[in-house]
Amino acid sequence: MDVVTHLPLPFQRLVVALAASCALAFGLSAQQPLPAPNPAIVSQVPFAEWLADLRKEAAQRGISDRTIELALTGIEPVPTIVERDRTQVEQTLSIDQYLKRRLNRATVKTARDMASRHADLLLRVSAAYKVPPGVIVAVWGLESNFGRFSGVRPTVSALATLAYDNRRAALFREELFNALRILDRGDIDLARMKGSWAGAMGQPQFLPSSYLQYAEDFDHDGKPDIWSSEADVFASIANYLAKKGWQGPAGWGRAVTVSKAVAAKIGAAAPLRTQGCEATRQMTEPLPLARWRALGVGPVGAQALPKSDTPASLVRAGSRDFLVFDNYHALLEYNCAHAYALAVGLLADQVRVTAPR
Repeated sequence: MDVVTHLPLPFQRLVVALAASCALAFGLSAQQPLPAPNPAIVSQVPFAEWLADLRKEAAQRGISDRTIELALTGIEPVPTIVERDRTQVEQTLSIDQYLKRRLNRATVKTARDMASRHADLLLRVSAAYKVPPGVIVAVWGLESNFGRFSGVRPTVSALATLAYDNRRAALFREELFNALRILDRGDIDLARMKGSWAGAMGQPQFLPSSYLQYAEDFDHDGKPDIWSSEADVFASIANYLAKKGWQGPAGWGRAVTVSKAVAAKIGAAAPLRTQGCEATRQMTEPLPLARWRALGVGPVGAQALPKSDTPASLVRAGSRDFLVFDNYHALLEYNCAHAYALAVGLLADQVRVTAPR
């Protein structure tokens, strides 16, 4: 903390906030809820009465009687889910620790192996959505360990538990209706609709609302299958990023060096942002790359910063500094934490996908 107090005031706030954001990033989807202290389920009515009202509303929303009976018969709130919601991510990692853990040799090797194995499919998805294959692989790896683990919790019971709890009842009630709508469409069987304790589903870890907006049927079998179809998983990830603003091959950003003397000048030239998600408020207002170069921000390695008008924002992340471009915001849309977005970007940079011979 002694080092922090010698930084300009905006960057003191940045370092402290980044430490907090790492807790959110480790093991969490951006679409999942924030913690609160009390692990008890809090509701105003008995669960049976609450469920009866939910059934009525589901029918009013056009959900079929068959789906309502199939999905909502016999369910009960699960106290361990509420406990997880209240106490998630008790272990706090610094960004340096997080990146070291997530970008270890085994993860990088697996990412490269998977990119090679699925090269043809990844290139076709990339061409369709204009998102680089390496970025798709990196998100896939961080969200579900490259498809190996995407959660085992039944989605309906998880969402019903969180909707019954009063803390964010409206949010999860709506997600529960979205899950019923997915079942009603026949996209997935109830037994296979599984994911995280917070209701994030499949290998991309989409909440039901994100599934309805962004899931893609890239293998053209009539159903977007984010649980077991690599084609649909890759396309859904790419579609999400494209819809959130990723544009072409421009990249996400690059590592830079910032001396103490340069850091002292940055606060006035590029203050921290005041709007957006927490991570967005932990990065500076954008400046052209040429302006960053003039301020004294240096390259990592031999390649100098270009004298260009490309806008970039500075992210000071633990012991490392990065200039990030517009595409970086799409990664923050997936998970509003610099630890996560940087992990995706840095892992993607180590993955090269070439067409099979």
